[in-house]
Amino acid sequence: MKNSEYLSIVLLVALSVGCTKMNKQADTSLLNSIKPQPAMSHYTSEAAMDIYGYQPVRALQIIDSAVIVGNLSQVRGDIFRAKIYSSTLMSVQTDSLLGGPEGVSLDSAKSICEHLLNHDSIKGNVRLQYDVMENLVHTARMQDDTLGWMQRSRELIDVCHQIGEDAEADALRTEAELGAALYAAGQQELGMAKLDSVISVLENSLEGDDMKKSFSRLDALIIALKRKIILFSRQDLDAETLPLARQIIERLDDYEQHPEAYHDGSHREPQNDTKREDYIRFYRSQAQNFITAAYSSLGEQGNMIEAFNKIELAVREITAREHIARYNALQQQMEAERQHAIIARANLTILSFVILALSFFAFAIVFIVKNRSINRKNHLLAMKNADALKYKKMYLEEKRAQAPLSVPDLDAISDEQLFQYINEVILHERLFLDPKFERQTIMDRFQLTKERVGAVFSKGSAHAKLTSYVQQLRLEYAAKLLVEQPDKNIVQIAIESGFSSSTYFSDRFRQHFGLSPTYYRKNTLTNNEDSITP
Repeated sequence: MKNSEYLSIVLLVALSVGCTKMNKQADTSLLNSIKPQPAMSHYTSEAAMDIYGYQPVRALQIIDSAVIVGNLSQVRGDIFRAKIYSSTLMSVQTDSLLGGPEGVSLDSAKSICEHLLNHDSIKGNVRLQYDVMENLVHTARMQDDTLGWMQRSRELIDVCHQIGEDAEADALRTEAELGAALYAAGQQELGMAKLDSVISVLENSLEGDDMKKSFSRLDALIIALKRKIILFSRQDLDAETLPLARQIIERLDDYEQHPEAYHDGSHREPQNDTKREDYIRFYRSQAQNFITAAYSSLGEQGNMIEAFNKIELAVREITAREHIARYNALQQQMEAERQHAIIARANLTILSFVILALSFFAFAIVFIVKNRSINRKNHLLAMKNADALKYKKMYLEEKRAQAPLSVPDLDAISDEQLFQYINEVILHERLFLDPKFERQTIMDRFQLTKERVGAVFSKGSAHAKLTSYVQQLRLEYAAKLLVEQPDKNIVQIAIESGFSSSTYFSDRFRQHFGLSPTYYRKNTLTNNEDSITP
């Protein structure tokens, strides 16, 4: 193995160790940035559902992130997306986000849910079927799709029955939806009878012993009462809506005073005091709106102003809570973006180190391969040059032995024959080794005119000029000395070969042989040693 190859391998190992060490240092210093951060806990369905009413775009971003980090499956992510599209209070924002006309978010919610119904994970899980069907019921009602509202309500009731007792209140809530849908479809008596039946069952279940109360039944009763109020309002039966709205407020007041009595652990029950307050405030405000609208229609101005003042107070409280919620959501978003930026910088730094290391590896490999290729080519070239000189020497010696030099009639022979004669004399007497050898030397030695000497080399030889001819002889002689006299340095070889400058000699030698004098000597000697070794 050559010294340059040793050097290349040492360089490669050094770079490898250095880059590995740098990467380890980078990994250590960036460990806290790369490992999962607490901000990941913000990417949950709970976080999205806390703000989807007034911040649907941010809620959708949280759902997307939750799917990416693995907190939510793609299927459940689609369920929550459909919920946000269909139920947010900022429908204009979602319509704009989807780039469509008014109501496109409802179309998107419906499309997502219908697609989910054919998914295997939905078909085998009645709880997920319930979530999907509930979205479809709500979407159909919001789109005034009466037939779809009825159909989806019946399907949701079947799903509730498959779930069992845990979904009994959900089944009653959906029965109320079905009653409202029948009423809207023109089957008013049947629809109202179903609504009244549901309300009666739920009222009876909440009366008496507090142990019989449950939040899921309370929530179902409030929804049923709302549906009935809306139906009466559409028929201008405003007086009929007042007791129903007051009943909602009374139920909410009782829940507010005795929340523990309604605790049942159902999926609809608010999980903390803040959410419970929001729930009570939301439905109480809706009931007050119904009461105000009824008094306004009935012309009772005093009662209307009183109800309106209550609504205004509730709106102020809701607005304050909305501002706080939006501030908290903004803080979470900024923290999440900061963590993303840290992780992105860490990944970019590591990627830079990896690219740098790979670049060094690639450079080292290319360097080694190219160096080996050059060495092989130089070795072959030196062998060819040495063989050519060897055979040329043997040919000239054999020719001289067979035909001793004789002086021809120079005026009678051709330019080619004269060149052969002059060439033999120059080689025999080694005239080319004289640094002062030139055209005049030939003219004096052979008694030739300047014109005849020019013709000899231009017409009788393969050399266009005398200088190129002399230079070739000197270079070939120098190549012979390089091999036969390895103890002599390049300067000595240049002088003995007829060159006045070692630098000029080295340049001409490289141009003629394709190798430097030093490299030529090294490769030729190595080749000779290899051929001698048994």
